[in-house]
Amino acid sequence: MLAILTGIAIITALYLARSIVAPITFALVLGVVVAPLADKLEKVGCPRVISASSLLFVTSTVIVAAFLLLEPLLSALVEQLPAIKRELRSWVAAMSEFIRGIETLGREIEETVGADGAAETESALPSVMDALWLAPNFGSKILIFIGTLFFFVLTRPELYAAAGPLKERLYLADRAVYRYFAAVTLVNIGLGTVTAVALGLIGINDAVIWGVAAGLLNFVLYLGPLMIMTGLLIAGLTQFGGAAALLPPLVFLAINLSEAQFVTPAFVGQRLQVNPLVVFIAIIFGLWLWGPVGAIVALPILLWFGVLMNPKVMSSIENT
Repeated sequence: MLAILTGIAIITALYLARSIVAPITFALVLGVVVAPLADKLEKVGCPRVISASSLLFVTSTVIVAAFLLLEPLLSALVEQLPAIKRELRSWVAAMSEFIRGIETLGREIEETVGADGAAETESALPSVMDALWLAPNFGSKILIFIGTLFFFVLTRPELYAAAGPLKERLYLADRAVYRYFAAVTLVNIGLGTVTAVALGLIGINDAVIWGVAAGLLNFVLYLGPLMIMTGLLIAGLTQFGGAAALLPPLVFLAINLSEAQFVTPAFVGQRLQVNPLVVFIAIIFGLWLWGPVGAIVALPILLWFGVLMNPKVMSSIENT
């Protein structure tokens, strides 16, 4: 009972303090991924403060660039809401010819996605960057993220030295996660490139941006590809209509399945694999706890603790 109450208290504290804990955790996860680069730079004579500053600049630039690349895509989808709703109404009209009683459902859908409602929805939805900059305490979260990432990379050797017997395990867990995400990053770059080429061949607008989005969101297992498929279905509805609207998500599904079944196992191997159910629950729990940030950091935290607590995994990595 004490363990249950302690777990509930910890989860409640993490939820209530999410405005502080979420950016700190996100920074620590990125720090674990980039800190081995700082170690390598230090070995070749680069001062720790310079390597930490450089990695902070590069990491922040990549995150900002990701938002800037995805924002036009999401804004375009929002602008296409009226066309999407018109296509949905045509689908409902076609279905009503075969299903008795569908007229009532069709009227409800038309009332929900009517022209007036579409205009109100379109005007009410801000762009992604507007929402970010207008969000309460967003500036303080940025400062927390930057400060945590910089000082973690800068003082990581001292922090791990203070851990005593856990020092070697901490370095080993960091190295395992770093290697894993280096491999996954290469896979996702390939996935994004293939997705952009395939969508361009079938005539999807902004195929390059879709490829970038596919590569970035593929870091969030299961949910990321599902979001891309949903977005491509919307894009198919606005550009093709009818049954052809299913072509873009089906193309991406084929690419994603090929990546998940053949490419990722070949690059990443079996060493750090975790039960898919555990991964899915961890991502859903992280999404509930801290929103999108929680979904992003759930798998890195799961892998880090798994390697830290599993001697067999650690020994296998140590021998590679």
